[in-house]
Amino acid sequence: MEILVSGSLAYDRIMDYSGRFADHLMPDQLHNINVSFMVNGLTEKFGGTAGNIAYALSLLGEHPRILAAIGHDHQSYFRWLEQCGLGTGTIKVIDEEFTASAFITTDADDNQITQFNPGAMMHPSGLDTAGVKPNDCIAIVAPGNLQDMAEYPPLYQKLGVYCIFDPGQSLPAWDGEDLTRTIAQADMLISNEYELEMITSKTGLTIDQLLTRVQAVITTKGAGGTEVLTANEATRIPVVPTENAVDPTGAGDAFRGGLIKGIVLGYPLVRAAQMGTVCAHYVVQQHGTQEYNFNLQEFTAKLEEHFGLPPVHSHDHIDEHGHQHGH
Repeated sequence: MEILVSGSLAYDRIMDYSGRFADHLMPDQLHNINVSFMVNGLTEKFGGTAGNIAYALSLLGEHPRILAAIGHDHQSYFRWLEQCGLGTGTIKVIDEEFTASAFITTDADDNQITQFNPGAMMHPSGLDTAGVKPNDCIAIVAPGNLQDMAEYPPLYQKLGVYCIFDPGQSLPAWDGEDLTRTIAQADMLISNEYELEMITSKTGLTIDQLLTRVQAVITTKGAGGTEVLTANEATRIPVVPTENAVDPTGAGDAFRGGLIKGIVLGYPLVRAAQMGTVCAHYVVQQHGTQEYNFNLQEFTAKLEEHFGLPPVHSHDHIDEHGHQHGH
């Protein structure tokens, strides 16, 4: 099955400051700030919603099409994607822009100052629908270029492509009417708990009313697990206990990758969400959103250890290529 992943591609440039930001801020001069911090170096990591979701899918044996824009400094990111078995042919290169970048500085008290340059993300990715087979395709619209986010759900609806809408960090930019309309053009709505509050507030819709517009509402709740809601049932999925969790960043995108893989395999939605939960278990053990790794045997063992065998095809397993087989 073809997987279309739209969203952002970004560099996360992470710096560590050994002092305290507060020591450089004078309360009576906050209107006139001019400070400088000497950091202990810079680490560059690959990120962005489309890149993170595609990376999770690559570990699960899939080769999604990435729909995003990237800047003239794309070379190292392209090498990384190709190393992961991911194609770059559907990524639009914007020669006059830098790739979207987050500059994150953390002090000794874990306070953070973040600056974000959207760069190439300001440009739409431009999906070529030629060759898209609606009955053999699934798409996720993740936070990224706002034009893509507004245009892809109605396009997928028109084509008959199953669409997951994930507004996430873009929510402050939406008005209630446009958000309501776009949600109704998708098949599934996914967000975290805080974002769902924003969605209901902006649209004026209750959860029950959202479920009249989409087939499922999936809400990730951090340590509280994940809630899968359909018109017929509500299921709470616990997190996989992770003693060595160091960084929750990227857990949501990893979850989405595992969820999509489960849907592609034809599993019930709850089982697909359990697969997403296992993916999230791996990413939180590393700093960075594409630093974790696992093989399919490890993944399947962890999935069955915590959630049991698949409920429908109880003897099925995922082989080393990410395909499902029955005995």
